[in-house]
Amino acid sequence: MSRSALRLLTVFSALLLLAAFAGWHATQARTAGPVAASAADSDSSSSDTFKQLTLFSDVLERTRADYVDPVTDEKLIEAALNGMLSSLDPHSGYLTKKNFEDMQTQTHGEFGGLGIEVTMDNTLVKVVSPIDDTPAAKAGLQPGDLITHLDNKPVTEMTLNEAVDKMRGVPGTKITLTVRRGGLSGQPFDVTLTRAVIHIQSVRWSAKDDIAYIRITTFNEQTMPGLDKALAEADKQMGSKLIGYVLDLRNNPGGLLEQGINVAGSFLEAGKEVVSTRGRHKEENQSFLAKGGDKTRGKPIAVLINGGSASAAEIVAGALQDYRRALLIGTKSFGKGSVQTILPVSGGGAMRLTTARYYTPSGRSIQALGIEPDITVQPAKLEEIATGQGLHEADLRGALSNDTIKPDKDAKPKPDADGNDKGKKDKDSDKTSDKSDKKDEPFDYQLARALDLIRGVHLFETKTTPVTFSGEATRK
Repeated sequence: MSRSALRLLTVFSALLLLAAFAGWHATQARTAGPVAASAADSDSSSSDTFKQLTLFSDVLERTRADYVDPVTDEKLIEAALNGMLSSLDPHSGYLTKKNFEDMQTQTHGEFGGLGIEVTMDNTLVKVVSPIDDTPAAKAGLQPGDLITHLDNKPVTEMTLNEAVDKMRGVPGTKITLTVRRGGLSGQPFDVTLTRAVIHIQSVRWSAKDDIAYIRITTFNEQTMPGLDKALAEADKQMGSKLIGYVLDLRNNPGGLLEQGINVAGSFLEAGKEVVSTRGRHKEENQSFLAKGGDKTRGKPIAVLINGGSASAAEIVAGALQDYRRALLIGTKSFGKGSVQTILPVSGGGAMRLTTARYYTPSGRSIQALGIEPDITVQPAKLEEIATGQGLHEADLRGALSNDTIKPDKDAKPKPDADGNDKGKKDKDSDKTSDKSDKKDEPFDYQLARALDLIRGVHLFETKTTPVTFSGEATRK
């Protein structure tokens, strides 16, 4: 295409944009009610817009024609659109067709693939963990396995994203992985896998003695079903032993607003406001209420947050804090108090546009402020300090006995002067310790504090019932 033809096409496109803008402007004027602006003001605005669009076409034509390397119109337009939107705020932007598809995969929480969490290790793809009940797990892939080829093509020629894209695909299709186990010196072997629908597990839970620990990593379409499943399993497995919950939202970047509202509503009474949104147009302001009621039946909750807790994670934390339904532990959250709307556009792409701010039930905005935890707990490492055995009253010569303790016939012999139990055989002398074979999990100080808090609350609640004493120990 010649420069003149490109110029003509660009100006024609600008005129179309101008016409669309003028139509939108007229619609806004009608819906806003009577206005005092004159026709001259409208003409001036249209003229300014036309000048700006003409400037854009001039820059586009000169860049395409004279830039040091050839560059396509598509790349220039995409960059211009993204620049326009990203200049508004950090969370608005333009999504290409590929970016839009990737975003939809993340929000849906499912895709066609193999079910492997991977990373790049020295130009090879390394298996971090196979996801349970997926083709990768069923085929026996293990953490630490190195994937060297995908359908006989070396992964050294791919980026990590390219390798992941190649492993994903239509469910039912096959792919062959060449794997080395035990490092580069391991003998390579091929594994042919059939892709299946993989569900991203955004919710995990485990029993911490008498407390259910629930970790939510992101808010996608699988989050609420995952939380319901975790709550049901915890209730069934722990039963009357269950005294409370720890909800871990640390490093959760957020996700779908609807999922955040539903999660918060799972711990609140039905009908309570979870969050409200306020945009540019008052008629579009909304208030979102909890539905279904508290699924934990009022048991104490501690919520863990940190600087990586953002958006929907902050909506949950803010609502539970405002109603004093949970105590927040950790460090200040990220502070993203805005809502983005995804608007598909022609060509398969989309624009991500900030359309509203959100407010917690008390009416506070956490935008650029974050949520302060009720109890600030910094990440920390602990080490035991040897204090020595020391002396106690019972060690003193001639110390009085305790007259409230009855003699125990089955009591174990007291230690001798060397600290050894008399008559006790060293039953452990022929046992082999397996501690060296187990890797200790990193100590999570923030989680430990949260668990202690829940147990403390439970203990306090059980002590509120009046207690009467009787017997020899109460006599004066």
